Amino acid sequence: MKYLIIIEKANNNYSAYLPDVPGCVATGKTIEEVKKNLTEALTMHLHGLSEDGQKSPEPKAKADYVAIS
Repeated sequence: MKYLIIIEKANNNYSAYLPDVPGCVATGKTIEEVKKNLTEALTMHLHGLSEDGQKSPEPKAKADYVAIS
């Protein structure tokens, strides 16, 4: 499954979250690191859901840009 991730720049690092998976977040010093950390967090999160007998959330979020003049 592919989930949309949102990456935000903070003062000295990056943070990321998945709109379709509430509570699953990660940080990192670089974009590559935050993506790696979020992948690990998502894997653990989905494994925990499975252990609790819950289904993985369906990826539904989409992203796009809008331009203004």
